[in-house]
Amino acid sequence: MPTPPSMSRRSFLQGMALAGAMGAMTFRPLRAVASPGEAVAGRAQQAPLFPQAPLMQQPFALLPTGSIKASGWLLRQLHIQADGLGGHLDEFWPIVGPDSGWSGGKGESWEDGPYFLDGLVPLAWQLDSPTLKAKAMRFIDWTLEHPWENGMFGPRSNDDWWPRMVMLKVLTQYHELTGDPRVMPLMTRYFHHQLQALPTRPLRDWGRMRWQDELVSVLWLYQRTGDAKLLDLAHLLKQQGYDWQGMFAHFPFTQKTDADALRKQAGGSDAFMQDLGLQVHGVNIAQSLKASPVWSVASGSAADREAIHHQLQMLDTYHGVPNGMFSADEHLAGRSPSQGTELCTVVETMFSLEVALALTGDAALGDRLERIAFNALPAALTDDMWAHQYNQQANQVECSQHRQPWTTDGPESNLFGLEPNFRCCTANFHQGWPKFANSLWMATADHGLAAMSYAPCTVATVVRGTPVVVEQVSDYPFRQTVSLTLKPEHAVAFPLRLRMPAWSRDTRITVNGKPVKTTPGFTTVERTWAPGDTIEVVFDAEVKVERGYNGALSFSRGALVYALPIEENWVVWRKRGPTNDWQVYPGSRWNIGFKPDVPIAVSEHPVGERPFAGATAAVKLAVQGQYVPAWTSSEGSADPVPAKAEPSADEGSPSVTLVPYAGAKLRITAFPSLG
Repeated sequence: MPTPPSMSRRSFLQGMALAGAMGAMTFRPLRAVASPGEAVAGRAQQAPLFPQAPLMQQPFALLPTGSIKASGWLLRQLHIQADGLGGHLDEFWPIVGPDSGWSGGKGESWEDGPYFLDGLVPLAWQLDSPTLKAKAMRFIDWTLEHPWENGMFGPRSNDDWWPRMVMLKVLTQYHELTGDPRVMPLMTRYFHHQLQALPTRPLRDWGRMRWQDELVSVLWLYQRTGDAKLLDLAHLLKQQGYDWQGMFAHFPFTQKTDADALRKQAGGSDAFMQDLGLQVHGVNIAQSLKASPVWSVASGSAADREAIHHQLQMLDTYHGVPNGMFSADEHLAGRSPSQGTELCTVVETMFSLEVALALTGDAALGDRLERIAFNALPAALTDDMWAHQYNQQANQVECSQHRQPWTTDGPESNLFGLEPNFRCCTANFHQGWPKFANSLWMATADHGLAAMSYAPCTVATVVRGTPVVVEQVSDYPFRQTVSLTLKPEHAVAFPLRLRMPAWSRDTRITVNGKPVKTTPGFTTVERTWAPGDTIEVVFDAEVKVERGYNGALSFSRGALVYALPIEENWVVWRKRGPTNDWQVYPGSRWNIGFKPDVPIAVSEHPVGERPFAGATAAVKLAVQGQYVPAWTSSEGSADPVPAKAEPSADEGSPSVTLVPYAGAKLRITAFPSLG
């Protein structure tokens, strides 16, 4: 039965006794609407802002949105997104179409419009696309021009705090891109209203769990206005918000979530949808990872700043999977690589890590961010980005309609399509690539620049009062060389920091051809930089064998995880406007295991127009294994990896090719260990 546009995720999860597949929708085309914002072309180079007293200083700061422009393979990836759902969703999906409540209509008025804009705005300005900017301005102009009398903003059909938290993130990015003078007054009025309203209308459910996302926007505005009431609001949000740091300090969720048992413990579905159910919800947890670091800016506590490391350790220990993520389908699901991870969880984890990397300065968060961005994110999308999965599995042997093995999700969970299982990811996944591009470089507290993640781009900013451009040329992560050319307006002295991935044991750096000594975490090169200075970074990427669930083996090389591709037979299940919902069935054998010390041969190939496409894999690993006949599948999913695997005695040692994880939509990533 179709999910009504007005249906909240609360209602959806309460109904996850799972009534089956969602039916077809009726689509209405979007008529192009001219907008004054179409002419907005962006802003000149801007100096980054750091917190001032009484806020706690931080080691890095994100550059203003628009300071970094993607190039090379990353730019191609953004164009693919714009040519797919990212640039066309509003033309045929009514949820964000002309009748959206966030553009003045009577349609969906909750989280989906803001979710969509949270990716559309940075994408539109990354590509400097008048068409995409006009699409974004339809929502933004209406939002800015229709505030409520009391200071609220957005659709009047609801006064939920949560969707406005997302829209605030949109407005901060938009202001950094355009300097629109309407933004900060609207935010100020809203925050003043909220400060007065929260004592009698406190945060609840999703807003209570996701208070830290609003705190990012509150602190953003405080840095620009110095309004003391914003610090009062920050403390009130923390007081009413869920205590994630406390929950993780005594982490009780060490097994796959048993939703029925939790509902019984809670005394019913309504209580389950309060703290007990929402604290094991994957997207909430992804967003929570920024809570302690962001709060540390206001609290001044080093313990708050560092708490994210314990949180990640708990997730890795009890729910970690090989692609850098944790399982949550819909709720925490244990370490088996056959469990799923929601696409919303992936992009929200990325954003949390981007924020936390700036606040903590811990290079290890950059390693994890890259592992997720280069593996889990593209794996959940078709190569043309016209379809996506709700849940992806590290061991994914079939994408079809089955109820197992999910904790609470429905039978469409790992289909590729328009809105499998639930529509949130359809609106929300668009933030992944544009925000990653906007976080590649950051400012340093000692007035320098830092390369935080590696991908081809050009950064234009102001360092110590001097306009500086840095061009980064690289096919990383498919190759291990990064070339930087600095172009300051005139010679200027400042420190430049380069993140050193922990997996690279012998990184080599040269400046204008002369070697530089490297240090763990970040290597700092402090000198007077002249126009044309060059830096060459060469990472040492060896194939690593990692142990996981039941001793399973997985393979990585640098930032890329590798998987055995299974032959894919794509079957259209139903048409969805200009796209389809797909089921994918296996056409080749997959139950294979390896010895931990198996020799592995690496071969490199050209990076294709679709960088992560498995058909044109840029790197391949050749390895010999042995079939494990007793390892089979049930309900469309690979059985848990056997702890003790018995290889076939009469099938020899077949040679197989592993490809980057995202290129195999059907795959095995965690293999039985044969020794």
